[in-house]
Amino acid sequence: MIQLPEQPAEGPVPTSADVARLAGVSRATVSYVLNNNAAVRISDPTRRRVRDAAAELGYVPHAAARSLRAGHSRMVLLPIGGFPSGPLHHRFLHELESGLRRLDYTVVQYGSLGLDADDAARAWAELRPVAVIAPGSVPLTPQGTAVLRRSGAKAVITLGPQPVAGAHALIMDQRKVGHCAVRHLLERGRRRIGVVMPGEPGPALFAGPRLTGARQAAAGRARIVPLPLRHDEESAAALAARWRTLGLDAVFAHDDIHAMLLMRALQDADIDIPGETAVVGADDLMLARLLRPRLSSVRMELDTELPLADLVDRLVRHPGKEPERHDLLRARAVHRESS
Repeated sequence: MIQLPEQPAEGPVPTSADVARLAGVSRATVSYVLNNNAAVRISDPTRRRVRDAAAELGYVPHAAARSLRAGHSRMVLLPIGGFPSGPLHHRFLHELESGLRRLDYTVVQYGSLGLDADDAARAWAELRPVAVIAPGSVPLTPQGTAVLRRSGAKAVITLGPQPVAGAHALIMDQRKVGHCAVRHLLERGRRRIGVVMPGEPGPALFAGPRLTGARQAAAGRARIVPLPLRHDEESAAALAARWRTLGLDAVFAHDDIHAMLLMRALQDADIDIPGETAVVGADDLMLARLLRPRLSSVRMELDTELPLADLVDRLVRHPGKEPERHDLLRARAVHRESS
């Protein structure tokens, strides 16, 4: 019989009273320091002493207990699985999360794949967040917004192309991307323009609005042709094989990844870029500069007067106001060799 080594017994969970004794301060001072309470003036040496004592004991504040004392949590819920990839959204999430942590909010990401709108809202409400920032891929409804507010959420915020009744809206109007790409192609003299429509769920969320923006830019000046394209070589090769029958002289390829896929297929079919067909992507990835010819792209940037975290904090601290709408997206074309 194999004798397993005995595991050391775990000691008692350290408390704020233990930290206070080690640091030589009151429990109230420990609470003020570790909860970043700026309303009480505490000297820097005392703050360091409290934090050193907490680190030595392995003590962390109890989030649930703090929520009970305050009457609400400091949790901001970010449902994941719906935020699209790309440098813009990475910058958005990084800026938002780091800013919220600076303001002493706890940022929690929550997997929401497979949940419909109302089920998702109920699942989020169970965690009692003080704020929810819902991506456009989970279509929050007015009923879902009401559920969240009744559960204690002081700010319900949507991130997507359209606002939802009762919720604040951070709008990333993807029509600007399609409009910018086609306007660039019009300036280059192109008049028969294909617009790639990806088949995958993530990119498809933005494909419709980008097509609308492309049509708005081309109104009366160019022909726009939607081009379904799966993200695989077979689909790209099939589209390239019939390219000349489409009579197009340019394509907005939805993003740089699809542009790379389509450019390679067009070059394999002896379609000259940009002589016969100009190509424009979006996201302005480093990849765009490494392709040959170098890929023209649409660069997207966040356009905010107030840091995102500060905006969320203001909406939390002043609930009950009329829903606000903030347009976050700015787009500009970056011209390179492919157009």
